[in-house]
Amino acid sequence: MEIIRTHHPEGFKLLDTAALRRDFLIAGLFAPGKIDLRYWEVDRTIIGGAVPQATTLELTATKELLAADYFCERREVGIVNLGGPGAVETDGASHLLNKLDALYIGKGTKSVKFSSKNPAKPAQFYIVSYPAHTAYPTKRVRKAQAQVLELGAVETANRRKLCKLLVPGLVQSCQLVLGVTLLEKGSVWNTMPCHTHERRSEVYLYFDVPPKAFVTHYLGGNAPRPRARPRGRLVAELVHPLRLGHLRLRLCLVHGR
Repeated sequence: MEIIRTHHPEGFKLLDTAALRRDFLIAGLFAPGKIDLRYWEVDRTIIGGAVPQATTLELTATKELLAADYFCERREVGIVNLGGPGAVETDGASHLLNKLDALYIGKGTKSVKFSSKNPAKPAQFYIVSYPAHTAYPTKRVRKAQAQVLELGAVETANRRKLCKLLVPGLVQSCQLVLGVTLLEKGSVWNTMPCHTHERRSEVYLYFDVPPKAFVTHYLGGNAPRPRARPRGRLVAELVHPLRLGHLRLRLCLVHGR
């Protein structure tokens, strides 16, 4: 599991574009037939992707990093499926997830396994995990059960739906929340005005970006520096709790914190 280090705000100002991409952009999380995890020092966040094909994939602990016998020994996990139909099995119980369905897995769950209904069109499970102090029940939330907020306006080209999936009122968790933002046709902005995250870190995953489209993400306090996202790929973005402004062009995204 790759470890991603954090930054002091003053040191962050000295990073050039290549260093910003190296330290805040994550690509390659969704390799066929694999689970790929990254450990971010901020809030001890773990994010990853699982793409099961013909065989089942199991989420296991890294003894050196987690000092645990199983992944959820002291952690909770949020999962959202971005691909074809698949299932997540927790301690023998199977939870079928269609696209944009989510699953909360509570602390103490010993076994977590991923499978796809059709290996030719595999599920793509996005994984977000944080430390947990108590155990809450594992629970599935369908896309149709999400708390949906209609945001923005056609006039400002940011009409969008915020689908809250793993949030208070639907799921009990220690600290993890997860949702999906879907832009309406013709809208190109997600969040304006730009803002900062002082209270908590946040991770965004961009998905279903059309091959000829791109995403521009602005980092920095009063002197933001843009970074273009790769086209037609699934990429995750680490949002430092100290400073970030962001805007996006034609995309869907998952945000977990």
